[in-house]
Amino acid sequence: MTIRTTFRTTALAAAALGGGTLLALAAPLAANAHVSVTPSGTAAGSYSVMTFAVGHDCEGSPTTSLTIDIPEDVQTVKPTLSPTWDIELVTEGDRVSQVVYTALEPLPNEFRDTVSMQVLIPEDAAGTDLVFPVVQGCVEGETAWTEVAEHGEEEPDTPAPYITVTEAAGDAHSHGTTEEETEEEHADDEHAEATEASDASETDVLARVLGIGGLVVGAVGIVLAATARRGAAKQ
Repeated sequence: MTIRTTFRTTALAAAALGGGTLLALAAPLAANAHVSVTPSGTAAGSYSVMTFAVGHDCEGSPTTSLTIDIPEDVQTVKPTLSPTWDIELVTEGDRVSQVVYTALEPLPNEFRDTVSMQVLIPEDAAGTDLVFPVVQGCVEGETAWTEVAEHGEEEPDTPAPYITVTEAAGDAHSHGTTEEETEEEHADDEHAEATEASDASETDVLARVLGIGGLVVGAVGIVLAATARRGAAKQ
């Protein structure tokens, strides 16, 4: 059973942010412009933010949508809300199988834009490719970025975005199995740092008290010595 969940940006947010975002993202076309993906990380078993970029139209027709297929092995997907796109989640059972972005205003060829989503990279995927086929819909026509080339072959005309998964990181902070575990580890670190700072503060106060006490004792000793000398001189 396929279930669709749509997240819509309010008209106010679109009016306030849409124009500014498009102007900020304006850029010349690349010589080999595709729908590409840039991950924040590629380690197996880790969370990574996948940023998809679209920098051109469909042979002169502005872009209206991006339909991104999620690899079957990816079980956790959380799209980032956008001021310029409506976001629709297509699910099969408990798994997100597609994320559909619909532009609030068609994206002209003179501008580029990005969409992003957080995914959990499978733990057993090291050394393999995660492929995210994308269909770019336009006012007229569409372009299917879905072709996959075998390693060593030339890049096809409309390649599908993909990442190559690397070995799992040894650091627990970059390889947490859940977001909750990572948050708990950060909380433990912050508590330890606060405890160390408190201990250091207490040690510093004690040292100052002892130092002041020493000065007082020394001053009293000097006064007593001077008094003793005066008494001896009178005798």
